[in-house]
Amino acid sequence: MTATDRLVGVVGTGTMGQGIAQVALVAGHPVRLYDAVPGRAESAAAAIAARLDRLVEKGRMGAEERTAAAARLTAAGTLGELADASLVVEAVLEQLDAKQKLFRDLEDIVADDCLLATNTSSLSVTAIGGALRRPERFVGLHFFNPAPLMPLVEVVSGSATDVTAATRAYETARAWGKTPVACADTPGFLVNRIARPFYAEAFAVHEDQGADPATIDAVLRESGGFKMGAFELTDLIGQDVNEAVTRSVWEGFFQDVRFRPSLAQRRLVEAGRLGRKTGQGWYTYGDGEDRPEPHTAAPAEPPAHVTVEGDLESAGELIAMMREAGIAVTQEDEDKGTRIVLPSGGQLVQADGQTSIEFRDVVYFDLALDYRAATRIALATCQDGNPRTLKEAVGLFQALGKKVSVIGDVPGMIVARTVARIIDLAHEALTRGVATEEDIDTAMRLGVNYPLGPLEWDRKLGRSWACGVLEELHERDPSGRYAPSLALLRHSYTPKKWEGSA
Repeated sequence: MTATDRLVGVVGTGTMGQGIAQVALVAGHPVRLYDAVPGRAESAAAAIAARLDRLVEKGRMGAEERTAAAARLTAAGTLGELADASLVVEAVLEQLDAKQKLFRDLEDIVADDCLLATNTSSLSVTAIGGALRRPERFVGLHFFNPAPLMPLVEVVSGSATDVTAATRAYETARAWGKTPVACADTPGFLVNRIARPFYAEAFAVHEDQGADPATIDAVLRESGGFKMGAFELTDLIGQDVNEAVTRSVWEGFFQDVRFRPSLAQRRLVEAGRLGRKTGQGWYTYGDGEDRPEPHTAAPAEPPAHVTVEGDLESAGELIAMMREAGIAVTQEDEDKGTRIVLPSGGQLVQADGQTSIEFRDVVYFDLALDYRAATRIALATCQDGNPRTLKEAVGLFQALGKKVSVIGDVPGMIVARTVARIIDLAHEALTRGVATEEDIDTAMRLGVNYPLGPLEWDRKLGRSWACGVLEELHERDPSGRYAPSLALLRHSYTPKKWEGSA
């Protein structure tokens, strides 16, 4: 299929269909568009030609190349005009019966060696292909929006997909300049399955009155290293679109509590507050509308000295940073934990899934992707905590050049609980054969711009970190939402010998 003289058919000429057609066209293929609504294919061809003009204006495409590409683009008046296609990619409505009928019709039209592909993001590739006489040549080719710009393509094999068909699809995506990842047919595939906690945990912290959307978004960006926070990102995607994907994955896993949709997001959708496209979502958009500011603590005096018990594990860089900031640090070996003891006698502890109300005079600090590079740190303490301890903690991180957001006493805080759950779902996908370790990390970095792949993050934090956080969260919320998967448990623990064994 990688030969560029072979025709690519695209059915469905909305945003995704046009984007996929443009990708194939720029790669050198003749492309034929079809849409069931009369006139839409012609309008889509004109829109794609206009985008090619803009590429020429920006110097990203030569004028001759543009002319040649436009000449290869045609609109089909009937589905039968796709008879000579070597690949047909579908991008119609996310309705199972509509997709099944389309591919049954295509099967009667195209040659036996034509590869049939769906761009579905939420439906089962196996279920769509199940309506075909020859489901072995049917595959998922899930592009991300906008298709011409996003590098990732998920190549999804249904239960009946032949390995040669999946390989053809994979090599085609690569020849088109994309980065393909191979995955099995599972609800949400790779990206939409593993990414659910990024949204769910942010919404849960908000619903539990832990922090407002602007503060949660700022902590995810400035401490967690994510490109966007969950609230601003879902406003960009569309609350209806994001919630529909969440609901689809939840239902696909038989309403598994780990994928449970957010009631707060459901209310936004019901109110028609869908994000940027309607002018209101979690935030309000429009001329003169100011973005809410995240909560940032007032300046506080840093402690002159601290005692560090243990090595602070993934937060170990803080030891050098405190010394560089002029804070005297005394280090003590401690096999009962790892913490920073402040002059007040209170303790600073990295978020571990517990809460401050359970311990006397403890302030938790959230996980950071890189404590030196982070520009904001979240702190949490209970309402009855020692005010002096909190002020010392705030002053300490401010002395390290960080803005500080004090949030409610929610277990796992913001970044820690989010990353722990993402790591857990990644291990489960790996163990169940959904994809390889490399493809999982690639998919999450390229598909949703995570700063690290989840399994790479796991290696950085230590193999027992995520499991430890989730076990503490599960103890406080035994609904099953935070129960570590068997895959993560197996990964995290070294088997112990029975007493008396050799």
